[in-house]
Amino acid sequence: MTQSGTVRILGIAGSLRRNSFNCALLADAQELQPGGVTVETFYLAPLPMYDQDLDTETAPPAVQAFRDALWATDALLIATPEYNHGVPGVLKNALDWASRPPQHQPLRGLPVAMMGATPSMWDTACAQAHLRQVLVFPSALVLPPPEVLVANAGSKFDAEGRLADDTTRTFFHGLLVALADWTRQVGRPRQEARRLTNA
Repeated sequence: MTQSGTVRILGIAGSLRRNSFNCALLADAQELQPGGVTVETFYLAPLPMYDQDLDTETAPPAVQAFRDALWATDALLIATPEYNHGVPGVLKNALDWASRPPQHQPLRGLPVAMMGATPSMWDTACAQAHLRQVLVFPSALVLPPPEVLVANAGSKFDAEGRLADDTTRTFFHGLLVALADWTRQVGRPRQEARRLTNA
C-alpha cells in the first residue's frame, strides 16, 4: 500500500475477445472503485505460452512485465469467463508464469478477488471454483465471498459496453470494498517481504 494508505489493485481478464464482458467489468472497476483504492489493468495477450525452456533468469519481456506488475500491486482482481467448466487457457497460462520461480514468485501472500461474466444463462461458478483451486499452490490469499457472478451478461451491459445493471453494480462495488478491506487485513507480511526484496 502507498504511504497514503491507498490500496492498489491490478485487474486481469481471462479473455482476449474484443468487446469481452470480462474486460468491460475491469473497465467499470475504475468507475466503481471506492475511496482509497486505485484499479489498473494488465492485458494478458502478449504473454507467450509457458515453456520451461524460456523460464530462465532472463524471462521474456512480457512475462517480466507481468511479474513486475504483480509485485508492484497490493491486490489482484481477476475477471474470468468459463470455458468447459473451468478457467480459460490464457488465464491459466498467466498464473503459471506468475507462480515461477517458486522461491520468489509474486502470487505468494497476494490478496486476490475474482468475478466472472458470461452471455449464457449459467454463471461462472465452476470457473471461479477452479480458479480458487489453481491459486492454492502458489499460496495466494483468496478473498472469501462476496462473489460476483454475472449471467446473461448481454442484458447487463449497455451498447457502449458499460455495466448498466444497478444490482450487479452494487455487488461489484461491494466486492471492491471487501477486497480493499481484506488487503488491509492480510497484506502486511507480503508488503514487508516486497520491501526486503527491493532493499
